[in-house]
Amino acid sequence: MKLLIDADFIVYKCCAAAEDEIDWGDDVVLVTSRFSEAYKAALHEIMKIRNEFGDFTEAILFFSHFDNFRKKIFPEYKGHRNRKKPCGYKRVISALHDDYHVIVMPELEADDAMGIYATTHPNCVIVSPDKDMRQIPGHLYNFNESTLISEEDGVHWHYIQTLAGDATDGYAGCPGIGVKRATALFEKKGYNWNTIKEAFAEKDLDEDVALINARLAKILTKDYYDDKRRVPILWSPETDNNNNSGTGSSNEGTV
Repeated sequence: MKLLIDADFIVYKCCAAAEDEIDWGDDVVLVTSRFSEAYKAALHEIMKIRNEFGDFTEAILFFSHFDNFRKKIFPEYKGHRNRKKPCGYKRVISALHDDYHVIVMPELEADDAMGIYATTHPNCVIVSPDKDMRQIPGHLYNFNESTLISEEDGVHWHYIQTLAGDATDGYAGCPGIGVKRATALFEKKGYNWNTIKEAFAEKDLDEDVALINARLAKILTKDYYDDKRRVPILWSPETDNNNNSGTGSSNEGTV
């Protein structure tokens, strides 16, 4: 068993806690970092996770790439996140390479890299507090509890997030629909593309808007990544083997 750890969250938290500000006056503020403290805190947090599990073969740390393919689909994606990374962030990641196997994939977020790895290699546990990871079949530990996600569960959560959107990531989904209402709608009408299209159409939004939200919401798996070209394969209703209703848009392809 391998532990796939969303280390973005951990290192960000530890580096932010180790920051100091010195106000020199005249609108000059110097930001400093206590690197050793941040690095030791990150190692401590990772060790806590490892101690939650008994036998495992390897703990792999995943980080997001500085570029993001979703911005090519929707330039406003995460556009509200203007704050720079905490002081020492890159240095801590660099140092962690000495202690752990670290994976960063071009233009992908850590979520996508974990999704691809977990669906390529069996017997892994994803360790992440991000609800997006409920799309990936297998074992998920969210720092509080472990959950076994089935393939059907994963598909359903992707559809729910398509309608509900994600304010944290900056895409709206279908106006007026949250997770509870989306779940109720799918339970009534079925988990399929037609249900999604109809929900957006009721808000006078066309299928292209629905498709953009579905692509932004989709966490990549091995089936949605071209390993030879090292580029994502964009989600579409036609390529979704679990979706047997509706014909959706045909503008699929790689980024």
